[in-house]
Parts: sequence; C-alpha cells; structure tokens
Amino acid sequence: MPIIVNVDVMLAKRKMTSGELAEKVGITQANLSILKTGKAKAVRFSTLEAICKALECQPGDILEYRE
Repeated sequence: MPIIVNVDVMLAKRKMTSGELAEKVGITQANLSILKTGKAKAVRFSTLEAICKALECQPGDILEYRE
C-alpha cells in the first residue's frame, strides 16, 4: 500500500508507549496496532486529530505517500 503510517516514528521521538498513546487518544491498543501496521482501511479525522494532539505533530508527520 502506498500510504505509510509513521506512528512508531513519532512515538519514539516523543518517548511515548503505544499504550500511553491509545489511552490519550481513547482507542484500544488493538486498533492502534492495526493503524500502526498499515492494515487499517480508513482512519477517522477525529482519531487523526487526537493522535496529532497527543503527539504534538502534524498529519503529514504520521501519514506518508510513496509509490
């Protein structure tokens, strides 16, 4: 899939665990894992907004397009 999800990169930069992010965003660790592995078919803007707020980043820091 040409859309790359860089949540792991941002988690490492912010020294935050997946569990902490899931709790702050209000999603399950399982759903966060699906997003991180690129297996998600969609992401809600409200979820993307919450992730960006928790990680203090922009959507482009999390999502990347590669051919």
